[in-house]
Amino acid sequence: MANWNDPQSTRAEARGGFGAAPGLNPSVPSTRAGYDAGLRKYMLSIYNYMASGVLLTGIVAMAMAASGMTASLVGSPLMWLVVLSPLAIVFAMSFGANRFSQGTLQIMFWGFAVLMGMSLSTIFLVYTGASIAATFFAAAGAFAGLSLFGYTTKKDLSGFGSFLIMGVIGLIIASVINIFLQSSALAWAVSFLGVLIFAGLTAYDTQRLKAQYFHLAGTQFMGKAVILGALTLYLDFINMFQFLLHFMGQRD
Repeated sequence: MANWNDPQSTRAEARGGFGAAPGLNPSVPSTRAGYDAGLRKYMLSIYNYMASGVLLTGIVAMAMAASGMTASLVGSPLMWLVVLSPLAIVFAMSFGANRFSQGTLQIMFWGFAVLMGMSLSTIFLVYTGASIAATFFAAAGAFAGLSLFGYTTKKDLSGFGSFLIMGVIGLIIASVINIFLQSSALAWAVSFLGVLIFAGLTAYDTQRLKAQYFHLAGTQFMGKAVILGALTLYLDFINMFQFLLHFMGQRD
């Protein structure tokens, strides 16, 4: 993973300890008001990108389902390409952030959002539109509350990072195993743990992105960091939504 995503960022400085380590980043405003204004602008840019990506994904998913294109793709080899392409873009953006220009990362982010919309359009073939909408708003409300907690809490959440990442790996392994077992009990357990893990990641990632501002402010990488931060929060939200849909979704 690129250095921008290093969870070992100095959190005390990012929370306002301006006299603690002067000179670590000369571009950081030297006053509390200047620092807070810059931080708010930085985080707002991340949220705007993230929300725009989610909106684009939703529009593409509804359009695909309504046009009948999703039904025609299901079962075809092209559907596997649609499903796996977003994962390839995530890896490319994460590991190639230093090589790609900001413009290239923007194109990749919007392309990712479109492909995710095509992939998620299949939920309209399984669940009712009303239950999908209800789940979306429930996930949005939970995300907003958890992200606000991560932004405002004084508790250092960095210790939970490794645990949560291990949880994600466990979810992937359990999901792959259940492809062969087809166990409804395991599917429910995976969904329950998935909601909890990505809820925790929402708060953790918000605090981590906030902390990184101290080291990124005024640097050439800051524009890229906004896009990559939006991608991180987008993934937290979408995964939480999908796992929550298993509980709240009503089958069509």
